[in-house]
Amino acid sequence: MPDHTGRNDDVAMNEPTTYQIVIRGHATDRILGHLSDDFDIDHPQLETTQLTGVIRDPAHLHGVLAHLTSVAIEIVSVTPTNAS
Repeated sequence: MPDHTGRNDDVAMNEPTTYQIVIRGHATDRILGHLSDDFDIDHPQLETTQLTGVIRDPAHLHGVLAHLTSVAIEIVSVTPTNAS
């Protein structure tokens, strides 16, 4: 059975990993809630918001994505980066 840990490089997430999450729209701190404390927030393009921050483990990633979808935010991409 494949390991679904949120990585696209076939490596299990065994240590904190920096992720870049791009969402559709210009999200505010009010909508992002507590995520604004843990992520750098940028608006690199019109109508997109980019969150960059350290994800501790697969459960943390799931919680972040669950929060975003619970407030009807459309997730464009979720990408682990080389930054730590």
